[in-house]
Amino acid sequence: MAIRVAVAGATGWAGSAVVRALMASSDLRLVGAVSRKHAGSDIGSVLGVNPIGVVISSSVDEALREPTDVLVDYTHPLAVKSHTISALSQGVHVVVGTSGLNQADYEDIARVAMDKSKGVVAAGNFSLTAALAKHFSLIASQYLSSWEIIEYAGMAKVDAPSGTVQELAESMGEIRQPSPGIPVDQVIGSPATRGATIAGVQVHAVRLPSYTLGFEVIFGMPNERLSIRHDAGGDPQPYVSGTLLAIRRVTQLVGLVRGLDHLLFPQEP
Repeated sequence: MAIRVAVAGATGWAGSAVVRALMASSDLRLVGAVSRKHAGSDIGSVLGVNPIGVVISSSVDEALREPTDVLVDYTHPLAVKSHTISALSQGVHVVVGTSGLNQADYEDIARVAMDKSKGVVAAGNFSLTAALAKHFSLIASQYLSSWEIIEYAGMAKVDAPSGTVQELAESMGEIRQPSPGIPVDQVIGSPATRGATIAGVQVHAVRLPSYTLGFEVIFGMPNERLSIRHDAGGDPQPYVSGTLLAIRRVTQLVGLVRGLDHLLFPQEP
């Protein structure tokens, strides 16, 4: 039986690519789409293909009136938490591709997911290569004691750091706290230039034209350095495969899983 999926942000940059993939899938079935701007229209028509009989809803609650197994959210940092909790409360699993949630938000979501015996897969980045870069960084942090993270994004990105780097810094900080050298609060001059401290990790956010989303973890050792870097282009297609994988796996889960790497490497590191 096909997994029934609704997509919030169905006409957006990433959401529309996921919708197209769902329309072509044999084991996943699109049953709902959310977009306030295009509410009332057929999602197929809006995306420039033939109508498919799925009318776009103006809200998640409206879309979930149709029996649904999984909600996929690619919307906005200010909306994603309420969407997720609403879906869980209605007995629907959730895949979160929207960034901007903090640790407290995830704790609230995890609590509701456990209470409702439903699964949530949340990833700052559903790109398979980004998940691999994160995984390799986590392995390296077990052996190397000093590192910092630089992230790159376009000027229009409203959240900083990105969900990708927030997740990465927190995961690396759980493995060990990097050696900071001179503590940030003892820096002479402008301590803010040392970046933000997230889970004990120094993070620097660059916002410039020509970037879509990227990150680099720089590890430093005496007389040598290791850089692990991921860069994404301007096409959302890299995020589709990971999102579909999460949709297929989330119905087998209870509680919150953060990071696509935990689906790819469930026992590591």
